[in-house]
Amino acid sequence: METTQQTVLCIEDDRFIGEMYVRALNQAGYSVDWVLSGSDGLAAAKSKHYDFILLDLMLPEKKGNEVIGELRGEKNLIPDTKVLILTNFDEDDKSREDLQQKVEAYLIKADITPRKLLEIIKEL
Repeated sequence: METTQQTVLCIEDDRFIGEMYVRALNQAGYSVDWVLSGSDGLAAAKSKHYDFILLDLMLPEKKGNEVIGELRGEKNLIPDTKVLILTNFDEDDKSREDLQQKVEAYLIKADITPRKLLEIIKEL
């Protein structure tokens, strides 16, 4: 029985962090697409099905909360996709709670190693 490779969209503008995530995910057997801006991430998420989206909040062109707002707004455009927010930007409680309603995980980058990220993805 052949298992299909799980796909991940990484929307991260920090090249060092993005490369670290992509390398770890590739080594774990995931197929990864990586974009550097919110606008590109939104376009990618709308054009192809992903099993997981790793979404930074502080992005050029379109912020992460705008991206998730469009993807999971009135009409959920990504019903079968798990979204993980990865940020170093600490939202106020209300903003964070609103975001947590729309995503499967809200993670602070400083606390997440590539190994820990892989564990969280496997759990989801």
